Amino acid sequence: MPGFVDCHAHAAQYSFVGTGSDQPLMSWLKRYTFPTESRFSRDQGFANQVYSRCVARTLKNGTTTICYYATIDRESTMLLVDAVARTGQRAYIGKVNMDQNGGAGYVEERQASINDTEKFIQDVLALENPLITPCVTPRFAVSCSMELMTSLAHLARQYNLPIQTHVSENLDEVRFVKKLFPHCQSYTQVYQAAGLLGRKTLLAHGIHLTDAELDLIKQTGSGICHCPNSNTSLSSGQLNIRRVTERGIKIGLSTDFAGGHSTSMLDAIRRGTGAANLTGPAHDPGGEANDVTYKDLFRMATLGSSEVMGLDDKLGNFEVGKEFDALVIDPEVHNSPFDIFNTDSLEDIIQKFIFIGDDRNIVSVYVAGVKVI
Repeated sequence: MPGFVDCHAHAAQYSFVGTGSDQPLMSWLKRYTFPTESRFSRDQGFANQVYSRCVARTLKNGTTTICYYATIDRESTMLLVDAVARTGQRAYIGKVNMDQNGGAGYVEERQASINDTEKFIQDVLALENPLITPCVTPRFAVSCSMELMTSLAHLARQYNLPIQTHVSENLDEVRFVKKLFPHCQSYTQVYQAAGLLGRKTLLAHGIHLTDAELDLIKQTGSGICHCPNSNTSLSSGQLNIRRVTERGIKIGLSTDFAGGHSTSMLDAIRRGTGAANLTGPAHDPGGEANDVTYKDLFRMATLGSSEVMGLDDKLGNFEVGKEFDALVIDPEVHNSPFDIFNTDSLEDIIQKFIFIGDDRNIVSVYVAGVKVI
């Protein structure tokens, strides 16, 4: 089957995946995320260990393409670039930008943030690795001044690069953004005012977007990264996929670890299916069967995320002319976590892999025609 495409993940948070699901977003950032990420600039050995293991784990789980956040530290972010290059994974990689509201002093001086970002972009482009793309990464509106976001948008246009950020994940976050930017009518309009929205923009979460914000996202060609695991783990809420798809907005699927407690896109499909069940017609009294199924979530985990990343002309399915990013699945591998029977159809077996299978069933991984596992 096609390789999984994870359009939103935090590589620097890999060391505490599976922990810290006892706080809502804003306090979780200050208690777990900022203290961990701040260590990367002080401890290159720690950074290299985390990034190397993170990339190995996501590849093992069948993620052939991924969009990574690193930290605000440029030098250690290059260690993530090195780890990706060694393994042959395909990735967007961003040096995070923050010039305000970082806990434990985890912020940058504005001009230094801009300068380091441009240096990072130039260093990655100089590698001439077709599988690795620098990605402009303002963390979110809470942690970035309008001046910083405007400058980052300029860099993205100058180098023709993708942009990744967060939007409307948590209600406290939404209220904080309104307080920080009272001249803007909405969270999404903050990004529009900064020049950050466009066909190469990836917006993670989007749970609490208004209809007007969804229309603006559609008009600008931006895409949404659905993060069902972290949406529930951090008590943020459930995204109604239908509100996004009925407007024709691009939507992909993502793990969002470590807010999400799994690095596997199989988990994202499972939790995304559950979220769709809870927001679908069948959840209403007298409702009909859900119109978003595991097949839709599988598409989001492959071609959907490719569309959000602007890579659907290269990958996401097996159309002739695309690069061969693929997984070889063995449902009867030794110690398989599920059983099959002679009464099972091919679709039954595929469903069992998606809902019960794991990395033991993924026996080979190919990226751009090269076997990497």
